[in-house]
Amino acid sequence: MVKIGVLGLQGAVREHVQAIEACGEEAIIIKSKDQLDEIDGLILPGGESTTMRRLIDQYDFMDKLKHLGELEKPMFGTCAGLILLAKKINGYDETHLGLMDVVVERNSFGRQKESFEADLAILGVADHFNAVFIRAPHILEVGENVEILAKHNGRIVAARDRHILGCSFHPELTDDHSLTQYFINMVKEKINK
Repeated sequence: MVKIGVLGLQGAVREHVQAIEACGEEAIIIKSKDQLDEIDGLILPGGESTTMRRLIDQYDFMDKLKHLGELEKPMFGTCAGLILLAKKINGYDETHLGLMDVVVERNSFGRQKESFEADLAILGVADHFNAVFIRAPHILEVGENVEILAKHNGRIVAARDRHILGCSFHPELTDDHSLTQYFINMVKEKINK
């Protein structure tokens, strides 16, 4: 059984915990930076990226999260989590963690009231995945080592940069746990290397 942490500062934490447990693995809600030493992989949930960044700074998580990236510990960012992981945010000078070699556009699918669901084909995951988009970002550009996993209307909405997975939507808000399982498999691959 692997231990998957869910950064528990803000956002859809409980839903990610339920998805991890539905895949038969142990979920740990990360409330202090010392807990990051106990996990095999980390999910950065959807929520509000600016609020999450403020809390990351307030609780002194930044250096430890960047160190996880240096250790190549698998990380999965969903929606706001993707924004936190991105190397560049379009229209902003400052990034957050800067661990994933992508450029993202914030709120690129509209405001809260423009939220929608879409059927996606996700490479290596599912031919039909019901993706929930809520004030979602999308990926504008990817680095040369980044694998594009899914697009919606020509926009990149899921990608993998070696040990880092990111998506624009909220896989934890559906009963389909195949993308969470894909991340768990990434974690197991890393452990077994």
